[in-house]
Amino acid sequence: MSDILITNLRTRAINVALSYPVHTAVGTVGTAPLVLIDLATSAGVVGHAYLFAYTPVALKSLKQLLDDMAQLIVNQPLAPLDLETMLAKRFCLAGYTGLIRMAAAGIDMAAWDALAKAHKMPLVKMLGATPRPVPTYDSHSLDGEKLATQRAVTAAEAGFRAVKTKIGYPTLTQDLAVVRSIRNAVGDDFDIMVDYNQSLDVPSAIKRGRALQELGVAWIEEPTLQYDYVGHQRIQSALDVPVQMGENWLGPEDMFKALNAGACRLAMPDAMKIGGVTGWLRASALAQQFGLPMSSHLFQEISAHLLAASPTAHWLERLDLAGSVIEPTLEFVDGNAVIPDLPGVGIIWREKEIERYLI
Repeated sequence: MSDILITNLRTRAINVALSYPVHTAVGTVGTAPLVLIDLATSAGVVGHAYLFAYTPVALKSLKQLLDDMAQLIVNQPLAPLDLETMLAKRFCLAGYTGLIRMAAAGIDMAAWDALAKAHKMPLVKMLGATPRPVPTYDSHSLDGEKLATQRAVTAAEAGFRAVKTKIGYPTLTQDLAVVRSIRNAVGDDFDIMVDYNQSLDVPSAIKRGRALQELGVAWIEEPTLQYDYVGHQRIQSALDVPVQMGENWLGPEDMFKALNAGACRLAMPDAMKIGGVTGWLRASALAQQFGLPMSSHLFQEISAHLLAASPTAHWLERLDLAGSVIEPTLEFVDGNAVIPDLPGVGIIWREKEIERYLI
């Protein structure tokens, strides 16, 4: 397989409607602006991946970066680790971060998908692990007490044993009312995670966190600005409940800084921002060395494979950004993600739906 070459990189920009807009304490994600990636190889297999631009404003730039990177990878061997090393060196002077890091991660994910397909095995097996059910929580928004409760009940009825709800309402009383309402509706044998999306200052986070931990929440996510590792450490030190963070770590080096600062007791990398499959493997090793349970952020299709190959795997986040344009090969049964028995990640494009959303 070492003689397989990359022959082409095709990208498409789409903006997908969401069943539920993602409301947070700092803003709303009303649609899913995605860049779809097809990495063709001389073996006849095509690796698939997608990137999430968060805002339509960044969609064109992210796509253009990938298109420009094509000249760097076409005719190169299909060797994801070597590709990552090459791209990191190419962009070290510009800064291997931000959209550049995200674009490189998209190439990495597509390359790993193609490599696993060339070996005719699911990605999780390509990584040396055995496919297994991955515990999953249903991820919700800043929905208000009534809708937050309804969505939690629907998730419980579908077999999930955990949900995450976004909070950060104008008052602590409102935060507590939402969590209490969910707890009363789903019972005690059910995990409730909460996410502040960086909306609090440190003293407010400590005050609200102390009240929330009395309600038995499973974790408090990103209570303050994500880059403030010292602030997170102060919050974590003041609380018994674990602080969760990681979705904004740009590469394993950011993760190391956070863990070394004692900023959290849980880790949650994002497959795109951490550096694709290659970055995830390095992050997984860090989580193991620091003894931290590691969950995923978004990108549920590939994250299921990655968690199944992670020594300290914790929770998969179910938030289906690309469901409109991907065949539902990843299934959820009794609150677990079931990895499809397909070569690669299992991403199959729904081409007719993609045409509807093309930019």
